[in-house]
Amino acid sequence: MHTAESELLVRAYVGIGSNLDDPCAQVLRAIAELDEIPGSCCVRTSSLYRSRPMGPADQPDFVNAVAALDTTLPVLRLFEHLQALELRHGRVRGGQPWGPRTLDLDLLTYGDIRVADDTLTVPHPGVLQRDFVLHPLYEIAPDLCLPGHGSIADYLATCAGHGLERLRSPA
Repeated sequence: MHTAESELLVRAYVGIGSNLDDPCAQVLRAIAELDEIPGSCCVRTSSLYRSRPMGPADQPDFVNAVAALDTTLPVLRLFEHLQALELRHGRVRGGQPWGPRTLDLDLLTYGDIRVADDTLTVPHPGVLQRDFVLHPLYEIAPDLCLPGHGSIADYLATCAGHGLERLRSPA
């Protein structure tokens, strides 16, 4: 990734999950495709983790990971690219809340900024309560502080990782 001097490079963290159509492959393919987002480069990825579904129990387990992404895109443009990547993977919106999906990409953080509007909330409101997000995020960014919340390390003990299983280390 090449950046002009006027472009600000921001570190964003993206939560990645899937429980349909070969979830491990979906997650690994999505990680590779993060590098295809204009002005962006995936610089670090967590291990893959298996987790029980947060929503209806009558669906397959999820495979989750977190990626660190350096980007020059404004926050809403990055979010649009993440949604487009979900669609390319066959993501269907408007279905059952917390239901099965081929790919789910959540913009967890975007530098130090906070966003709260009808389109996007950053930091993602579920980061500190979801073991399948917090544990992989801590793996790649143990010193990360969430704007408005503080250190993620302080929240790790409260998110015990019920049913969370580490599958494999990043390549």
